[in-house]
Amino acid sequence: MTPENIHATALLIGERGILVTGASGSGKTTLALTLLDHCRQRGLFSRLVGDDQLFVEVHAGRLVCRAPAAIEGLAEVPGLGPKPLPFERACVIDLHVRLLPAGETARFQEEASERIAGCAVPRIDLPTRNVAAALPAIMARLSIVPFL
Repeated sequence: MTPENIHATALLIGERGILVTGASGSGKTTLALTLLDHCRQRGLFSRLVGDDQLFVEVHAGRLVCRAPAAIEGLAEVPGLGPKPLPFERACVIDLHVRLLPAGETARFQEEASERIAGCAVPRIDLPTRNVAAALPAIMARLSIVPFL
């Protein structure tokens, strides 16, 4: 089966794969770079998997993503362009962070999942371009079931 190409950013935090989706300019890369720096400062393992474009496919019932070879290890740093970062070639996705306009996110969210390439992935919705709100929400989410 041919992998599906999606517009997204993915990273690893510890052993957990995070997929960030949203419209162009919604802050996917900024959020990923902030998460990477937050984890680095605390001695937690974190790596970019891919920025902007990802290949996704299902293996053994889990969603796996990787960056196309042409952009592997590159993140489009706002205002600077593509820059190399430490990266992992692929990861299993444990959490989908969907960036939406602020008025479209619920203050309290029910457990949700979304099918990506036919695979159900737990999802949280966060406001676009609001790293201050997204960072603690993602880190808290990773510290609760089923992410322990």
